[in-house]
Amino acid sequence: MTLRPPTHPLPAPVPRLLQTGIGVVAPYDFALDRELWRWVPDDVTLHFTRTPYAPLAATVEMALHISDPELIARTAVNVLPVAPLAVAYACTFGSFVGGLAGEAALVDAMVAAGAPAAVTTSGALLMALRHLGITRVATVTPYTNDLTEGLTTFLAEAGVEVVATAGLGLIAQIWAVPYETTVELVRSVDNPAAEAVFISCTNLPTYDIIAGLEATLGKPVLTANQVTMWAALDLVGHHPQGPGQRLLHT
Repeated sequence: MTLRPPTHPLPAPVPRLLQTGIGVVAPYDFALDRELWRWVPDDVTLHFTRTPYAPLAATVEMALHISDPELIARTAVNVLPVAPLAVAYACTFGSFVGGLAGEAALVDAMVAAGAPAAVTTSGALLMALRHLGITRVATVTPYTNDLTEGLTTFLAEAGVEVVATAGLGLIAQIWAVPYETTVELVRSVDNPAAEAVFISCTNLPTYDIIAGLEATLGKPVLTANQVTMWAALDLVGHHPQGPGQRLLHT
């Protein structure tokens, strides 16, 4: 029996999909999933989970509720079945309200729950400031005064001086703040004593204004979502994408 060559060529093997997973624990009211994705290269995927809903406004009460290490550990477990290499807690006030010890407890809780590595937004901010060699900042927040002061206290505990600050006093729908409002607030709070400006809150959109503000101010502009993704991607051996953002190119 003579074997004949196939009439049609065999299909080329399909390349195996290689992706690195990062778990993201977010507060129940987080609305900016797509913003986080904008820093992520094509070979990384994000796996989101949220804390259980609680009928609380964005106040100190809410910050204390979502800073509970046991709550964050239970929530982080939801993404572990898909084997992320790191888990990020994407919340600023939920990770600074307990001070440095509270932030460390959140990281420890996620690792104890099974995360191979973990980071919080406030912890990522401190990493970014150290990376850039910055010890004096101006801050912009959407928060009420007590939470804005809480960020100042957290940074002071870490040896970072807040030379100027401003808040919007919001307790809901922070994701709806237009870029123009945030830009105006940043420009109003910047001063020569500030080596950088930090825009707080992972629920405040910032991606598209970072590069322009840095060009205008002549200094780094760090934001909550930016530092979170920068640190989380570093944990898994990847680099974030984002044109014109000093943190990503320093």
